[in-house]
Amino acid sequence: MSLRELLATSFVQHAFYAVTAVALAAGAVGYFVVLRRQAFAAHAIGHVGFAGAAGAVLLGLSPIFGLLVFCLGAGLLIGFAGAELDDRDAVVGVTLTAALGLGVLFISLYSGYANATYSILFGQILGVTWSDVGLVAALSMGVLLVVSLTYRPLLFVSVDAQSAASRGLSTRAMSLLFMSLLGVTTVVAIQIVGVLLVFSLLVAPAAAAEVLTSRPLRTMFLAMGFALASAWLGLFFGVWIGGPVSFWITALASLAYLTARATNATRARRARRVVA
Repeated sequence: MSLRELLATSFVQHAFYAVTAVALAAGAVGYFVVLRRQAFAAHAIGHVGFAGAAGAVLLGLSPIFGLLVFCLGAGLLIGFAGAELDDRDAVVGVTLTAALGLGVLFISLYSGYANATYSILFGQILGVTWSDVGLVAALSMGVLLVVSLTYRPLLFVSVDAQSAASRGLSTRAMSLLFMSLLGVTTVVAIQIVGVLLVFSLLVAPAAAAEVLTSRPLRTMFLAMGFALASAWLGLFFGVWIGGPVSFWITALASLAYLTARATNATRARRARRVVA
């Protein structure tokens, strides 16, 4: 089968639409993850989602339902308990360990087909259906809509929480909003790269963008661009060359970050030479 015929198949087209929606949402929310220095929270919520999906599979329900319930619940718990605390990492850590314990319990009780849990851990982008694409697209567009409507207050609280509070903004409300967005974005990203790799898609493109520019809106759009490029190229390499698509996506996202760091270092050296 030629490349053109392969790209025209229904399962590749489904995957293309799904990764596009996920990449846009992950890039936008990932910018605030990096800005707020909450990468550990993003990592934790993905693993909490694993416990929820495993529990749903055990009960004979859709893994998406378990992912939504647990990821949103974890996001709200972290946002509420850690909004005004210095020990936010402790709240995230306790939530993570409790969820991992539940995940182990649910998996040990589950005696069905192992592919259900495998897809949760590593993603199964080439197996998505039109209904999956519709759900992922709806959730991603909802996340992007909320981000666009709350961009300014969310940015203000993320950059200077004390000044935002003095202006009347509720830091706890904005923390709950952000963690809810992160929870939903984690759910859709898990469909593509799985629990074990969702962290890289949320953080690496945004971290690369932050290295290259300090302008907030430009950084967010650049993060979305990096995530989109990683998703499209990762899907292409996975289909044409072979290997898991999730591996290619995360490898390319990480490469974007390393390239951005190298580019920034080169610029800094040139600037020092000019001054000298």
